[in-house]
Amino acid sequence: MRLTALAAAAAVMLAAFPSLALAHPKLLSAPPAANSAVAKPTSITLTFSEDLVAPLSGIDLVMTGMPGMADHKPMPIKGIAARAKGKTMTIALPRPLPTGTYELTWHAVAADQHRIEGSYGFTVR
Repeated sequence: MRLTALAAAAAVMLAAFPSLALAHPKLLSAPPAANSAVAKPTSITLTFSEDLVAPLSGIDLVMTGMPGMADHKPMPIKGIAARAKGKTMTIALPRPLPTGTYELTWHAVAADQHRIEGSYGFTVR
């Protein structure tokens, strides 16, 4: 009887608060945005749906193409400082990004401790 009451209480809690059981951070906005063309950015800001665990969240940024260089190999951008606070991850770039195409890969961890990843491309003109 007691076990049945506990199981029923747990079922009610999960039904009442499904976001607690299934919550994962989702990327809400990211200037520069996916597939956008921007002037030489000096920072990138990612906003998520949940508060992030700062030491477990971050990005990788790779230059995937450069004008006039057909065989440009992907080049990781070094010296990036990513800081997560609340729902926002701010990435300070060591210098404005040069003209080219980029692939940004992010990973975010929220209170549920699940690592969520994503990526998108953008162009610097």
